[in-house]
Amino acid sequence: MLSENEILELEKICNQTRINILKMVHNAKSGHIGGAFSGVEILNVLFNKSLYIPVDWKKSSDFDKRDRFILSKGHASALLYSVLAQRGFFPERELMTFRKLGSRLQGHPCCRELDGIEVSTGSLGQGLSVGCGMAMGLKLDNNPANVVVYLGDGELQEGSVWEGFMQASHRKLDNLIAIIDRNGLQIDGETEKVTSLNPLDKKLEAFGWNVETIDGHDFNAIYNSIENAKKSDKPYAIIAKTVKGRGVSFMENNAGWHGKAPNDEQFEQALAELTK
Repeated sequence: MLSENEILELEKICNQTRINILKMVHNAKSGHIGGAFSGVEILNVLFNKSLYIPVDWKKSSDFDKRDRFILSKGHASALLYSVLAQRGFFPERELMTFRKLGSRLQGHPCCRELDGIEVSTGSLGQGLSVGCGMAMGLKLDNNPANVVVYLGDGELQEGSVWEGFMQASHRKLDNLIAIIDRNGLQIDGETEKVTSLNPLDKKLEAFGWNVETIDGHDFNAIYNSIENAKKSDKPYAIIAKTVKGRGVSFMENNAGWHGKAPNDEQFEQALAELTK
């Protein structure tokens, strides 16, 4: 359970994360803002409270013991970049080079460019299988680290994801945690109208996973679910119910903001809402 002071601090951090994302996408005139906003609380709890990921990265004496994080929905890169910069992995001023020619902050994360990124992602449906491989490797090495894979719910319409769910259970990967951003929207509209995932919890349980459904914007719910997952005897899936575009009124629950940059007027309105 997080303390009141910890929650207040996380609220400030998350608000700045959203401001950073807004500025990055507006400055680049491209990016995926809706699904980045929906995961702000989740990633900030992970990187600030729940996972061990050393800021000095490969220079750390216990680098091999770090927890592994995979942004399977790689198009939400602005979210990951902001969280990493706020944690000190690279200067925050570099955020404004997002999606610019020659920038280390590419449209999708590249592990060759920045510390804190385990694997290059962007082709949807691959992150969970990569996570299975990492979790298996850690098991073989008797390494106690955990692997967390953050997926979009639209991404779960990829068949390879379900091969990953099946393999994780078969290999008894109790060090693997899947967090599903269940905002209910994807680029083509509502996930349930594109290809229904429900009942998602029952399907995951049938694949041999322990499953928990939470409010993906509630700090304690996120933190407690990760702690539960660390003690699980099976791979653990967290279905995090979130709001796409969370924090800006005209972006919330609007599939049109999946991959669109705000114009100058929209930017000013969104910034006013986030700074009031």
